[in-house]
Amino acid sequence: MMTSIADDRTLHSHPMTPKQVTDDADVWFFIGLQGEQAQALRTQPEVNLAFAETGSWLSVAGRVEFVEDRQKIDELWDDGVSAWFDGGKEDPNLGLIRFESDSAQFWGQPGGKVSALASIMKARVTGERPSAISATTEM
Repeated sequence: MMTSIADDRTLHSHPMTPKQVTDDADVWFFIGLQGEQAQALRTQPEVNLAFAETGSWLSVAGRVEFVEDRQKIDELWDDGVSAWFDGGKEDPNLGLIRFESDSAQFWGQPGGKVSALASIMKARVTGERPSAISATTEM
């Protein structure tokens, strides 16, 4: 889930599918450019990402930026994305955002996708792999 701040300062959460998590802990998403969520992100780019998997939770605070990069769209595009954008890669509503993390909190059992993402976030700052069950990392 991605939680953003609307113009009226209320919090709004939207299900989002990460298309890529880089070694630098940046997270890439596709987004509809004409919706309320995109409008909110343009004026208030600070967001929180929340991930859950049986027995593990990860909350990551940071900010997003809109990126115009046709090559990156080609790289990340898959059939799942085409279900949301009728015009395919050329859809004028298709947007790309990059999330950069500031801090992360992890709770849960070692292993699994959420734990792996928490490891990437912690390694970004400390250069070490986390071994604790619960940890907070400032980025």
